Amino acid sequence: MKPNKNIDQEFLEAVERVNRHLEPFPADFLLRLYAFYKRATNNDSSPNSRNNLINAFKTNALFQARDVDTNLAKANYVELVNAYFKPKVQK
Repeated sequence: MKPNKNIDQEFLEAVERVNRHLEPFPADFLLRLYAFYKRATNNDSSPNSRNNLINAFKTNALFQARDVDTNLAKANYVELVNAYFKPKVQK
């Protein structure tokens, strides 16, 4: 698939936003980010946490994203980040 400069820039900005965030993220959110990041960057390395349970969760997340192409993975990553940081409406 041909690179899309707009999605590439949005992806890099979303990654930077996540990296700057100081509070902990929910585990399910992190796993989805992990899988989409790995697919977006064509990183096929196996999870290498010291904790076998964490490796199992990461492997499962990667398995669920196995058919996602690079640009779609970038778009999904950006969408997740934007949704997470979307201002919460006060009731």
